[in-house]
Amino acid sequence: MAKTYIDTVKYLVYTDVEIGGLVEKPDVVGAIFGQTEGLLGDELDLRDLQKNGRIGRIEVELRGREGKTTGMIKIPSSLDMVETCIIAAALETVDRVGPCEAKLKVTKVEDTRSMKRKVLLSRAKELLRNLVNTQIPESREISDMVRDEVKVAEIIDYGPEKLPAGPGIYASNEIIVVEGRADVINLLKNNLTNVIAIQGARVPKSIIELSRKKEVTLFLDGDRGGDIILNELIQGGADLDFVARAPTGMEVEELTRKELIKCLRNRVPFEQGGEAPKTERKPVTVGGRKEHTPRLYRKRPETPSRTAPRPTVEAPIRVEKAKGEKLPAIVPSKENFLKELDELSNTLNARFYNAEYKRVAEVPVRDVIKKLGESRDTNAIIFDGIITQRLVDLAAKQNVKTVVGIKLGNVNKTPEGIEIITKS
Repeated sequence: MAKTYIDTVKYLVYTDVEIGGLVEKPDVVGAIFGQTEGLLGDELDLRDLQKNGRIGRIEVELRGREGKTTGMIKIPSSLDMVETCIIAAALETVDRVGPCEAKLKVTKVEDTRSMKRKVLLSRAKELLRNLVNTQIPESREISDMVRDEVKVAEIIDYGPEKLPAGPGIYASNEIIVVEGRADVINLLKNNLTNVIAIQGARVPKSIIELSRKKEVTLFLDGDRGGDIILNELIQGGADLDFVARAPTGMEVEELTRKELIKCLRNRVPFEQGGEAPKTERKPVTVGGRKEHTPRLYRKRPETPSRTAPRPTVEAPIRVEKAKGEKLPAIVPSKENFLKELDELSNTLNARFYNAEYKRVAEVPVRDVIKKLGESRDTNAIIFDGIITQRLVDLAAKQNVKTVVGIKLGNVNKTPEGIEIITKS
């Protein structure tokens, strides 16, 4: 619709027109004003109403064909309903346009506000649908939101370093050590309350003290930063029991509950450095419940001392031979190495061989790194465990020529001069 020059259009009068000749638009407009003048009195005179802005600009659409003219007239009105209908009826009194006979027929009086109401109603439905679907949470979501906020509010400051931790850090015998505050918050939201954060690369004394009193699972991000934290804890003297990792490229704070539990179930003994064979399952405490976790079962002694001897697993743990005792030797070959590995099956022990391939020591797998660091004459190591990058790097540094294990773990680079043999 063209510009009407009135502030508010309430109604629009549609009128069909048939003229028995060819005429122009000004002829039609002139006929309307001329033939309705004085018909309705001064108050409803079209010219005065248009000057006062009560009637808008009269729009005329005409088509000439075969000596006749047909078309439509649109008159916008801001009058009330009754006055508009009177004006509409007055249009039908026009019977000539110029010298030609004419017939005007009002087809409808449209309430423009009803059209606006339809648009308004459609838009309101769309906005409401969007609000319900994306903005207003369900009652369950509200409950979860409140519950999460309460759990986050339970975060405490532990020790003189004021490390962020969960309320279960005091009561639980097993704790989960993570890297930062965001990791603690995520675990709290997922009902894991026995958690504490290191907060930086430097190892806090509170973490060292806790590691000597409780069973510690170190839960690291799946990036290079996790390796740095692990090395810092080792050098700082932390007594770690297990290591769990987020999937490669992900952080602990990003994991869902299912992913968190899966990572903790796949935790491995610290001495294995990364992976461990599936053995007996022991439940780990998660928010007051028991979540079964694959681990090497090690029953703690009754006394609080961490140095008390551990119970044997199937075969007794054999320690280093006494000086002067005759030691067995083997012919260095892959077949013989694998035979030795078969003998060690399910013992979780490791054997050290000197340059003459005589067995000089047999120690638990958890002591391999320590023993290797003290060794000065080791040519081969055969052990019932997973070969890791840490072990390979230290073996190369100590001039070990052969490392034999169950399988190869996360070894990205094999140093020159060292042979790795596995069952698989």
